[in-house]
Amino acid sequence: MRWTWAGLVALVAVAGCKSVGPYQRDPNDEDALSSNVPVIRSPAQDRCAALGNASVRGGCDDALYLASEYARRLAVGDEVCLEGGFGEEPGAACRARAAVIDTGPNRVKLEVRSARPDSRWFKSEMRHAWYEEGALVDLYLAERGY
Repeated sequence: MRWTWAGLVALVAVAGCKSVGPYQRDPNDEDALSSNVPVIRSPAQDRCAALGNASVRGGCDDALYLASEYARRLAVGDEVCLEGGFGEEPGAACRARAAVIDTGPNRVKLEVRSARPDSRWFKSEMRHAWYEEGALVDLYLAERGY
């Protein structure tokens, strides 16, 4: 019985070591405790493949390559534009800004930081979502009219 209590006390002590401060919260800990963080999946077929042999297919394939490279290189702390220029530095045309707060295999976790009233992301500040790389590529292609 003593060893059980000693093990429990040691476990509680180790668990209590992970702290981010009394007034800060770690969004990843919150997400681990709940399953409310949505995962935005890749579409079953990419937009370029859906074009078949159309004349715009070459431009789409080029954009697909650039989008794939962009999505793979996103790292924690990067700021992204979710609407009005995804794949570019968030500038004046950007209607919704987000930040990368975590990454994983084939996934990027974004937190919406700000959105203008004309954005579909308006009233979504501080929301988190995991995006598969293919979903980000699809967003890139959609913003470019493919």
